[in-house]
Amino acid sequence: MAQPTTSPRQNTIRRPERARPKEPSFDWAAAFDRWLTDQRSTLTFGVLLMLLGIGLTVAFVSYLINGPADQSLVSSAGGESLAETGTETKNWVGLLGAYVAHAFVFRWFGVGALGLPIIVFLAGFKLTFGREPLPLGRTTAGLLFASVWISLLTGYFVLATDSVQTSSVWCGGVGYELNVTLYSLFGWGNLAIIAFLLFGFVVYFFDIRSLKLPTLSMPSRPETSRSQRAAQPDDTLQTYDDSEPDDQPLPDETEEEPVVQSGYVPPLTANDHTNGTPPVETEQPEPTVPDVIAKSTGVTLTIKNPAAVVDAPTGELNVTPTPAFEPDPFEDDDLVATHGLYDPTLELAQYQYPTLDLLTEYQNNRKAQVSDDELTANKDRIETTLRNFGIEIDSIQASIGPTVTLYEIVPAKGVRISKIKSLEDDIALSLSALGIRIIAPMPGMGTIGIEVPNKNREMVSMRSMIMSDVFTSSKFDLPVVLGKTISNEIYIADLAKMPHLLMAGATGQGKSVGLNVLLTSLIYKKHPSQLKLVLVDPKKVELTLFNKIERHFLAKLPDSEEPIITDTKKVVNTLNSLCIEMDNRYNLLKDAGCRNIKEYNAKFTKRRLNPEKGHRYLPYIVLIIDELADLMMTAGKEVEQPIARLAQLARAIGIHLVVATQRPSVNVITGLIKANFPARLSFKVTSKIDSRTILDTGGAEQLVGMGDMLLSSNSDLIRLQCPFVDTNEIEEICEFVGNQRGYDDAYALPEFVGDDGGAGDEKDVDLGQRDPMFDEAARLIVIHQQGSTSLIQRKLKLGYNRAGRLVDQLEAAKIVGPFEGSKARDVLVQDLQTLEEILRRLKGE
Repeated sequence: MAQPTTSPRQNTIRRPERARPKEPSFDWAAAFDRWLTDQRSTLTFGVLLMLLGIGLTVAFVSYLINGPADQSLVSSAGGESLAETGTETKNWVGLLGAYVAHAFVFRWFGVGALGLPIIVFLAGFKLTFGREPLPLGRTTAGLLFASVWISLLTGYFVLATDSVQTSSVWCGGVGYELNVTLYSLFGWGNLAIIAFLLFGFVVYFFDIRSLKLPTLSMPSRPETSRSQRAAQPDDTLQTYDDSEPDDQPLPDETEEEPVVQSGYVPPLTANDHTNGTPPVETEQPEPTVPDVIAKSTGVTLTIKNPAAVVDAPTGELNVTPTPAFEPDPFEDDDLVATHGLYDPTLELAQYQYPTLDLLTEYQNNRKAQVSDDELTANKDRIETTLRNFGIEIDSIQASIGPTVTLYEIVPAKGVRISKIKSLEDDIALSLSALGIRIIAPMPGMGTIGIEVPNKNREMVSMRSMIMSDVFTSSKFDLPVVLGKTISNEIYIADLAKMPHLLMAGATGQGKSVGLNVLLTSLIYKKHPSQLKLVLVDPKKVELTLFNKIERHFLAKLPDSEEPIITDTKKVVNTLNSLCIEMDNRYNLLKDAGCRNIKEYNAKFTKRRLNPEKGHRYLPYIVLIIDELADLMMTAGKEVEQPIARLAQLARAIGIHLVVATQRPSVNVITGLIKANFPARLSFKVTSKIDSRTILDTGGAEQLVGMGDMLLSSNSDLIRLQCPFVDTNEIEEICEFVGNQRGYDDAYALPEFVGDDGGAGDEKDVDLGQRDPMFDEAARLIVIHQQGSTSLIQRKLKLGYNRAGRLVDQLEAAKIVGPFEGSKARDVLVQDLQTLEEILRRLKGE
């Protein structure tokens, strides 16, 4: 009998195959779209347009000078050899330049054709550098009109002077022929038609609504004479300011039209502290208390429509000024109507969001298979187990989820809930389950829940989450997919409302996949101008794939070379830099009179804030730390304090934190950090103590792993199955985004220089300003005969930077030797007696 052959086992990882179409065909439209969005194509085409604009300018100017000499060559070029014609042409760009210039200058627009190369050059400049020295749309419209109008005007004078043979090169065929037609209709009055065309264009181009004529007489106003007003005491409330001369016009007579420049128009506001132009006064009904000007010590304080109350017993007028930063309802409708709302996405207007085909579609993915027989058997086992312990139930229902099945029971009257909860292990034994979780009672349900793991689990794919209507139609500020609930509902949260997220989970339970899912959600939903990511990866391997989106979504310190932060010292500097960014943003909100980033950005997009005063569009910043335990072990308080400060204050200005750790112990998730992270997410942990540390309750130790997690938010505990996103999917998404045109560099955080800069050089160490822990550290080093920074950190419970400065001071005092790479420093003092003499000598200095 033939034995079946078996292949040797190999250490390979099976990956689900990507679904391929039955009949593969090349998608030309998709390929062309990818070519258009490729940054290399954009750069090449932009430089080509710039060169073309310069070449056209040279050809047109040359034709205006040598045009008559080249006209015969252009006309007879077809009958002669190309070499002979090319050597005889006078155009500086050769025969091709003469041909093109002859068409644009002689046949069409004349001298007005010089505006066309400018349009081509500006378009190439925008594609190459991503900036507009002049607004491309308005400049194009203006230059096109100027080309035609100048051709008309020069054609009028050519026709009037009857110098067609010598001067037609200046007006072109368009200008001359149109003037001939107009002359036959209006005679020499066609000059008025040409002037009216210019007038109409200026009215629409500059949005001129009316023409103002100067007034020849001043309207009378009832007021006292200067001598009468001078006789009044200084503390009298006046309607008009005495510092104005008699011939000063009234405020409603002063007309100031906003100046619209052809360049960048900053968004403006009505408040004086955020506006470049004053608001337009409109007629208002007479207020009960007039506008007043109170004078004291030579300073004039203008109070616009104050809330004034007259105190009846004293007759005094109590004036309460309007708050300085009250949101102003004024909006420059003309400015918005002319230029539209400010759009932060225009700088990367051609950016394309990642497509669904970048995510794997798992063909063998199906819902968890739990048969009716299995459900009935589990119900009977639960009832039997409870009955064996004297507990009767009225009803039991089952809800099948992707990972677990929830059995909801209604206990009979008089049954103590705590008694059911104590039978957790007995129920798990009767069901032969990996581990069950009892929810007693279920919030707002009036039932008791028993979660039993499914034997055949459903894998929740990231593609199914992204393509769902819940995600695509989400209006959240920072929508993140968290997974599927027990009832198979897609759960999406708003990171901006959380406002920070604390994640924990043992090794291999899905924590890194959860971070990738969160990042994928944000990249699929947000434009690079609206979101910036600060990625901290002490393990150095988990987040490296996101290097490719550096110029789109990442933020870093100005002097940092790597966008993914891995070095502990740079992590501390980055956290402190984010604190500076937070303070700067709060100052901007204070000046703008806004309470949060949404109000501020809404005001900025309506062009009510002035960039010349430092205002700018503020993107959301999400800080993601992959392993907090490593940072707390190496830096301690230097990491804890800025994290706690950001968690306390950064919500309103759009900085949000996602912190993950493998070890949710109290020395990693300290009380200061934990108190400011109301939203917490836990994958499977090893002990009930860890579960209580992260969630304030047990349950996380009973999860079944592989993305099974508990979310604690707003005092609710929700069980979810995290979606799965593979490494190759993340790589393809980052490739898709990274190949597109991005910003010049990553988003620059404020510069921060730590207080340990240069402390490693002996010449910079001042032993006269020793650390307070210097003596204790020196005794510790001598006792252990080990010149190690980590020893000082561990024994004295100090941060990495401070321990490093102590070692530098010990080296300067000749207690330890110089740095020798990975080896510990040599201890130069062998006993405590010699050390005490050195310490006394240092104190005597």
